[in-house]
Amino acid sequence: MPDPSRPLRTAAVIPAAGRGVRLGPGTPKALRTLGGTPMLVHAVRAMAASRAVSLIVVVAPPDGAAEVSRLLDEHPLPERTDLRVVPGGGTRQESVQLGLAALPDTIDVVLVHDAARPLVPVDTVDAVVAAVRAGAPAVVPALPLADTVKQVDPQPQGAPEPVVGTPERALLRAVQTPQGFDLATLRKAHDTVVEGEGATDDAGLVERLGSPVVVVPGHEEAFKVTRPLDLVLAEAVLARRRATDGYV
Repeated sequence: MPDPSRPLRTAAVIPAAGRGVRLGPGTPKALRTLGGTPMLVHAVRAMAASRAVSLIVVVAPPDGAAEVSRLLDEHPLPERTDLRVVPGGGTRQESVQLGLAALPDTIDVVLVHDAARPLVPVDTVDAVVAAVRAGAPAVVPALPLADTVKQVDPQPQGAPEPVVGTPERALLRAVQTPQGFDLATLRKAHDTVVEGEGATDDAGLVERLGSPVVVVPGHEEAFKVTRPLDLVLAEAVLARRRATDGYV
């Protein structure tokens, strides 16, 4: 349990070791540029914008930690925010575990944030941190679904898929990041539940422990840049911010 005699310290872990094949061949997704700046830099800045975050750990491709360190050195952060770069593993879960291992004992709250969500607003980050500090062991930002969702019986690629159910849309949420956790709870989840390539959602690991997970409102600009069309939308959002908010 956190020591009530000292303030809670928050760190952010950004797994950025993936290749991002859906954006096409070439540079890893996190290093693709958005408005002339790598998406990873935008994601790091988004975490550093929160005054609650005192440390950011970037988990780089296993053979690219030095390159990522040089890149981030070219884009300084506020002096209040420390930055570390560690090499990642073969799966996302392994990479997050390596990021957690790099956190000092003084950290109580940890955020896990997708490098491919470069434009999450600071208000969303702060809302997640506040909910963890208020006692929730796991917190996810999420939005109501705009589309009806169908559950199907999966078929080989291209074949028609029979519908087996229509979940009630009002009960569903589209989950974003950063996801926030009591650090001890998330470490226990990663040590206990092993899902390999399937562990794309850290809150899901905590659920498997039987620990509660709560939802706070997400933001439409915290979308994930996965496909070329997402990159077009992100460029538009960034251009608006630069024109209206002085965003760099």
